[in-house]
Amino acid sequence: MYKYETHLHTSEGSSCASSTGAEMARAHKAAGYDGIFVTDHFFNSSTTVPENLPWEERIELYCRGYENALAEGNKIGLDVFFGVEWTVRGADFLIYNKGKEWLKANEHLLMNEDARELFREVRKTGGFVVHAHPFREAGYIPFISLYPHDVDAVEVINLRNANPIFGGSTIYNDRAEQYARMYGLPATGGSDTHNVDQIADGGIFVPDKINSPEDYLRQIKEGFVIPLSGQLK
Repeated sequence: MYKYETHLHTSEGSSCASSTGAEMARAHKAAGYDGIFVTDHFFNSSTTVPENLPWEERIELYCRGYENALAEGNKIGLDVFFGVEWTVRGADFLIYNKGKEWLKANEHLLMNEDARELFREVRKTGGFVVHAHPFREAGYIPFISLYPHDVDAVEVINLRNANPIFGGSTIYNDRAEQYARMYGLPATGGSDTHNVDQIADGGIFVPDKINSPEDYLRQIKEGFVIPLSGQLK
């Protein structure tokens, strides 16, 4: 089995994170991961990117955490893939298989609040969407929004949900699992890691090596993804 982290943040892109992309790559390699997906918060959430810059410059800055992780991963033998955590009215979604040039070309889609329009375009053009921690409750989340017919999978285990240090509760993960079952949606998992001290065997196991995001999607659809329920420190 191969182990991957599907949901992590870097200090280059996410203002709530405290470890760089390179640090994240080294720490996950040391923890036995075969690869990671860097999913920094986009501009509608906790971003480090100033809003008064030209759009293309903002995207370049946004991708720095991933690119630094990728450069380090290439040195140490860790596969690193790109993702986006996109937010609408407090609901968070992980978007995969859309790269820097696609982000540069789709400012309108990414900066309005029409989630369904964005998800349709992402999925129509080869990307896919995972609903991250759909039942998390927090002061910054005004209400719970569900999109069962517009996503490809549900993050049923999120380690930050399960850690009371972050105000989490395992009931959030339990509800996410029930939601996925109710709508027949595949299940996946992620640690939602924000620094290297939070690595504790979260993410997923899969039987086949992931060489591209498409490999991850295929194993999601085939039901081969095993979400990991390790506990944060």
